[in-house]
Amino acid sequence: MSDLVSKITDKNFQTEVLESKIPVLVDFWADWCGPCLALAPILEQIADEHKDKIKVCKVNVEENPQLAAKFNIRNIPFLAFVKDGQKVAELVGNQPKKVILNQIEALHNSESH
Repeated sequence: MSDLVSKITDKNFQTEVLESKIPVLVDFWADWCGPCLALAPILEQIADEHKDKIKVCKVNVEENPQLAAKFNIRNIPFLAFVKDGQKVAELVGNQPKKVILNQIEALHNSESH
């Protein structure tokens, strides 16, 4: 995991995700999940290329089952987009980089309420 991708646990979720000043992409994953591992380098690229637009974080569902339950995670990888402390969008499965970037753009183009 690169320095650009924050590891999230129950302890730092509030400050790192819910109180973030910029939108957050939270990747719910597990060590045994092949598609999760395939998605990781794409998320690291996004974290590097778009650090001014979005904060990329990872939550290991095995280590943080309460967070997985809070987001009602049934399948992984699960990408939750959090803005102003609220989940505003989600993507399930190993998504192409373009699909993830389109969602990030949509977040930035939407009006804050």
